[in-house]
Amino acid sequence: MLLKPIAKGLLTYVPGAMRLRGGATGGSNSARYCYSVWLRHLILAQRAGLPVDFDTVAELGPGDSLGTGLAALLCGARRYLAFDVVRYAPNQVNARILDELVELFRARASIPGDDELPDVKPKLDEYGFPHQLFDDDRLARALAPERVAAIRSALVGGSKGSEIEIDYRVPWHETVVGGSVDLVFSQACLEHVADLAGAYRAMCEWLRPGGVVSHQIDFRSHGLTPEWDGHRAYSDGVWKMVVGRRPFLLNREPLSVHLQALEKSFRVVRCDAVPRPPELSRSELASRFSGLSDEDLSTSGAFLQAVRLN
Repeated sequence: MLLKPIAKGLLTYVPGAMRLRGGATGGSNSARYCYSVWLRHLILAQRAGLPVDFDTVAELGPGDSLGTGLAALLCGARRYLAFDVVRYAPNQVNARILDELVELFRARASIPGDDELPDVKPKLDEYGFPHQLFDDDRLARALAPERVAAIRSALVGGSKGSEIEIDYRVPWHETVVGGSVDLVFSQACLEHVADLAGAYRAMCEWLRPGGVVSHQIDFRSHGLTPEWDGHRAYSDGVWKMVVGRRPFLLNREPLSVHLQALEKSFRVVRCDAVPRPPELSRSELASRFSGLSDEDLSTSGAFLQAVRLN
């Protein structure tokens, strides 16, 4: 077990140390990343027989920008809710990404794939623009200049009375009207949520019956340890020291916990696990992980899509 993650966690108790480390989360400050992520979720939803025409979309953990939600608005959504625990996404970054996204959609640009974004999942078998999702009329309506202007206005707080609404909520657990959301999605977020069961209950409450969840989850150690599964070597008590005063780190829950939470209120239609041989032996695991199934221990990520039951 490495001592460096513990030392970094303890450092967060030093006044001012967290400010010095900066606040960027990475990824979503690129329009091409946001474009690629949103279209991957949408394409795989269609392939699973799910609806792909959403009025209200909610995102957990948008990170450094609201770009993925802006991509949803540019595809025809009317309302975007962004939920986070820390406010990362500044308006100037969002405005830049909006302009770049508009150009990508107008150009019907191919989806950035493994050559440009090798670590982004879920993977697709081909990365051309999904013309099957957007005929010219639909895209023309979604990208109409007055509609793009309404999205731009909503970014700076001009949602009131507009056809477009952007609601960036920090902290994310603020109340949402039940049954008002069509899609809840996330990209490499749910592995960071401390109250995972509460998050799934909230998604169920927000969604209308038949509403969809779409989540890419990363079960790796996020660079804390040399082994991708090295975070499973720490006992719960030691892990609290690793987390320190950070507002979030990793919940270390395996795939089976996500599926159990989903199956209470959802019908799972897609579970694409990312297999990877474990690097820790069972004898090296903390006690809470030593009884995990072979499948859990050899799953480094998963893409889940499910429908809320009535």
